[in-house]
Amino acid sequence: MAKPVIFSIDDDPSVLNSVERDLRGQYGADYRIIPINSGHAALDYSKKMKQRNETVALFLVDQRMPQMSGVEFLAEAIKLYPQAKRVLLTAYADTQAAIDSINEVGLDYYLMKPWHPPEEKLYPVLNELLEDWKAHVRLPYEGIRVAGTLWSLPSHEVKDFLTRHQTPYQWLDIESDSDAKAWVEGISPELKLPVIFFPDGNVLVEPDLKTLAEKIGLQTQAALPFYDLVIIGSGPAGLAASVYAGSEGLKCLVIEKSAPGGQAGSSPKIENYLGFPAGISGDDLTRRAVSQAKRFGVEILSAQEAVQVAVKEAYRIVKLNDGSEISCHAVLVATGASFHTLKMPGADKLTGAGIYYGAAYTEAMNYKDQHVFVVGGANSAAQGALYLSRFASKVTVLIRGHEPAASKYLVDAMNANGKIDIYLNTDLVEVKGANSLEQIVIQNRGKDETQTLDASALFVFIGVQPQSKIVSNLVMCSGKGYIFTGPDVMVDKKTPFDKFRTAPQGWTLERAPFLLETSIPGLFAAGDVRYGTNHRVASAVGEGAIAYALIKEYLKTL
Repeated sequence: MAKPVIFSIDDDPSVLNSVERDLRGQYGADYRIIPINSGHAALDYSKKMKQRNETVALFLVDQRMPQMSGVEFLAEAIKLYPQAKRVLLTAYADTQAAIDSINEVGLDYYLMKPWHPPEEKLYPVLNELLEDWKAHVRLPYEGIRVAGTLWSLPSHEVKDFLTRHQTPYQWLDIESDSDAKAWVEGISPELKLPVIFFPDGNVLVEPDLKTLAEKIGLQTQAALPFYDLVIIGSGPAGLAASVYAGSEGLKCLVIEKSAPGGQAGSSPKIENYLGFPAGISGDDLTRRAVSQAKRFGVEILSAQEAVQVAVKEAYRIVKLNDGSEISCHAVLVATGASFHTLKMPGADKLTGAGIYYGAAYTEAMNYKDQHVFVVGGANSAAQGALYLSRFASKVTVLIRGHEPAASKYLVDAMNANGKIDIYLNTDLVEVKGANSLEQIVIQNRGKDETQTLDASALFVFIGVQPQSKIVSNLVMCSGKGYIFTGPDVMVDKKTPFDKFRTAPQGWTLERAPFLLETSIPGLFAAGDVRYGTNHRVASAVGEGAIAYALIKEYLKTL
């Protein structure tokens, strides 16, 4: 943390130099001494310090300065730093002004010039004031600060990105924090949100995730032009494959458009994953996997989206959204699946403004002691409801079916939680709100009448859709977009005498596709994007490990 500041302010250069010398000699080890020769300059500097979240411990100000007197300066400075101690340097003729300022600006002390020797006339006074300051000060947060509103989708996306990358930050809601609002207005008068303040004094206004990733030190560009294996997606399947590839010395690159972990990474608690009897959070599991992969030399690109995979003879080309291309021998598509979005009118406008897809881990604490709703009945919805109940006063779970589809241990936990209500056979039919979610309309599937309920937030977990667009025009997929692999890419052929299976059109090898290989040789798929997968973390990890073993066999043939 940066040292607290002691300001010395005087328009007389000789006096300013003398005060600085005495202060630096006595307090320089623990405080930053800043001498400034005018009140206006000191006030401007203080405002910049406040924006950087730096701390002022004491103002030592001369009373007689042109344009702005010491008392006039302190009257403005205490608005920025109300906890800072205030000492006025005065001449004999200024004594009454100093006495009057005790009530006017809360002056702590006034010192008559000259103050020498400082050991008798300066240090004892300042020592006592600084000790009192240290005993009562609330030191500011020294890391990244994100200023925005709960109703801003870009603010939500930035918070989720930082949370998923396990980057600490402080949230500043400009609707409830007047200081934060003033800082934002000073930087972005049109109120573009979020505004992100960094400890080094830099500021980003409504940045794209790639810019933010670069600023916080994440890798966004590949170090090499060619890799043995490129993995698209860093959920459990992609990370598992990368760990095995890296451990055996392959040049492996993982490309992630948002944050590592996939859906599993946002899970508050995974209790049925082998080896963790007390459960493990998705972000902790992801952190361990990412650290393990990097230890084996795997490169992980963040906030970088792969938009197309192409085939050029024996090489596979991955094109990124910034126009760059990466060549490799083999590609593993592990892009997972995303939650379906609500199709009803008004839902798009309220996304990130009270309606969230997943994101319980990121937004839960913002709805403390409020009534929130969860839509969905599978494991992700149940885990989200249980986590939200730690903060919200009440959590109502809306399930279309006649029973939850979640694992029994999660259903039992919800039934035992006094804060959670479960509505079965219930449809969400409408969402209402001007700038933020205000109400939802629900309907029992066996009845005609609807019910309107006040809602602070709605967390949506309603089924998933595979993220296969990147290869949908290249490989065989199901009608719902899941990628066919292995036996599922084989084509049935009928003759008058028998029925047999053959490789798909365009398959150039004599062998059949490997178990997790697509209809294009050297292009593999694993995890939730693959047809026939089991949507569980352990299954995805297993598929990632198997995919690497098959990729290894493929590479032997090149």
